[in-house]
Amino acid sequence: MSSTTFSVFRPTKRQTSVIFASPHSGRVYTPSFLKQAALDKHIIRSSEDAFVDDLFDGATAFGAPFIVAHAPRAYIDLNRAHDELDPALISGLRKSPQSARVNSGLGVIPRVVANGRHIYRGKISLNEANSRIANYWRPYHDALARLISESTVAFGDAILIDCHSMPNEALVASTRRGLTRPDVVLGDRFGGSCSPHIIDQVEAAFAKAGFNVARNQPFAGAYIAQRYGRPAFRQHVVQVEINRSLYMDEKQILPLQSYPQIKSRLNKVIEEISAIGRSMPQSIAAE
Repeated sequence: MSSTTFSVFRPTKRQTSVIFASPHSGRVYTPSFLKQAALDKHIIRSSEDAFVDDLFDGATAFGAPFIVAHAPRAYIDLNRAHDELDPALISGLRKSPQSARVNSGLGVIPRVVANGRHIYRGKISLNEANSRIANYWRPYHDALARLISESTVAFGDAILIDCHSMPNEALVASTRRGLTRPDVVLGDRFGGSCSPHIIDQVEAAFAKAGFNVARNQPFAGAYIAQRYGRPAFRQHVVQVEINRSLYMDEKQILPLQSYPQIKSRLNKVIEEISAIGRSMPQSIAAE
């Protein structure tokens, strides 16, 4: 299934309860959006999880679906609640839940990109914000919810691997001197979004492929993990953050020579993780 806002890539035959997702790798920057922006197209991409959709596109070969957003994170952040609206950006906003994310400019319609650089010259209207939520946020989350429900019905559980990338500078700032910076950070909201035996297996898959893995520091999981991770109902979410410096030049937003090797290693991880969800024999055919 594909639309202008996202695509769902399905295997020939669904063989696992695992679902892979990339909500922040969208790179369709429309002329109307760029015209609104105070930043050029290169700088505005600093909040994008560049290449993550490509790094994890092997999911379907191992019987798992893969949902990929097309809209860029700077336009709408699918890892935020629909009501995380920022009054400093959106005019006509009467009342909105305030959170640290919103206050820092990282609501569902972001006000800033990396390093606090403002996206817009002024404010946008509430009508425009609502339109983005209706046309981009809701369709993506409706499709994601269907995939999770589909897994739960067919296999008895659902395991969502929510795929992201993290700037190396964020790790430099958060890692104590003398300690090795992680290649991968797994977030399960400190046990709130995933059962221990599942995240243990996910961590083991990355470690087996030679990645240095940390948990929940500095990224424990945001809205998607909070919303869909319900271990008591056998619905599990692991947020995966890959260090961008492993595979890309972060300033130029270009793949490094190491890119093919990193993708090959991740493909082995995808295979291992997909096998976690094959514990039940029932499977469903792709649409």
